[in-house]
Amino acid sequence: MTVVLLKPDALQRGLVGEIINRFERKGLKLVGLKMMAASDALLEEHYAHHKDKPFFAGLKKFMSSSPLVCMLWEGKEAVDVVRRMAGVTSGREAELGSIRGDFSMSVSANIIHVSDSQAAAREEEARFFEKGEIFDWENVVFPYLYGEDEK
Repeated sequence: MTVVLLKPDALQRGLVGEIINRFERKGLKLVGLKMMAASDALLEEHYAHHKDKPFFAGLKKFMSSSPLVCMLWEGKEAVDVVRRMAGVTSGREAELGSIRGDFSMSVSANIIHVSDSQAAAREEEARFFEKGEIFDWENVVFPYLYGEDEK
């Protein structure tokens, strides 16, 4: 499972449906979805690793400028798959075909946050979702997404 946050620029630019569509077409399973306003405390916790950097105040201002779209996606090697689909952090350097490569020109206004490891995904899941907001449902196309040896 992995966390995806669509940042204010994705919402403001009307890219939410397009991005969700990409993950669904890939074969990932959406198990959590909500919009939320990011509080200062939440952003302080989420971006603690940037706290001493000169861009931290601007990052918090940007991330609280519009609601976030928070998602939880499931699938084999979901963290790695979603990271490749998102592209590298800088939109200018991201490979065309990736979400950032197709929709971003910025390092900070780069459309999307994705978990960078299984451990981070678990922490972010707890940070952004309550248990009642995560759904375990049967994906009836599952047998058509993976080979027998991958199930």
